[in-house]
Amino acid sequence: MEWFSALDSFAQFFWIIAGIGSLVFTFIIITTFTGIDGGDDFDDIEDLDSGIEFQFITFKNLVGFFTIFGWIGIAGINAGFSRPVTVITALFCGLLMMAVMAAMFYSMKKLTDSGTLDYKNAINTIGEVYLTIGANRTRMGKVSVRVQGTLRELEALSDSFTDLKSGTLIQVVDVTSNGILIVNETKKPIEPIKQETYEQLPSNTGSL
Repeated sequence: MEWFSALDSFAQFFWIIAGIGSLVFTFIIITTFTGIDGGDDFDDIEDLDSGIEFQFITFKNLVGFFTIFGWIGIAGINAGFSRPVTVITALFCGLLMMAVMAAMFYSMKKLTDSGTLDYKNAINTIGEVYLTIGANRTRMGKVSVRVQGTLRELEALSDSFTDLKSGTLIQVVDVTSNGILIVNETKKPIEPIKQETYEQLPSNTGSL
């Protein structure tokens, strides 16, 4: 504390930002790469609305900005830079860090998405209503359909004039940009009747 008190307010400002930013940044990196990250809520909302996009201003990126901003500011002070040069350099490096992190998380999301379910593969498949779907898209339900070789329970809406009750056979007609199936009621496909063939017995033309 004596060392910190001996610093001027300009240096203390950068040390506080660097210290807090580093702690939060380290926590985010550890949780992200160990798979226990709950995700950035703002990022998740944006992904649902418009798919995976390159996002520059997010909580994670801002943490990276302040972390680098603080440490570059400290380095500038130790290097004897003037205050304006120190602030400008710290700002530039912080923004550069935001761009790097945005590109990194964007690439990670793209890689994750490429190995997951492609909802468009569900179009034209036949399934069954699992949770009742409201008429005219008034209530979201769930359907059981086989997609990419696996039976899945997926969220669905319908343009039907009546509710689609549990157990109703449906066909997927479209998929929204955020992965919600649009379904219509259908009937069980009629399988062609297999006609049994019998070998014709040879006629007995001979007399007893």
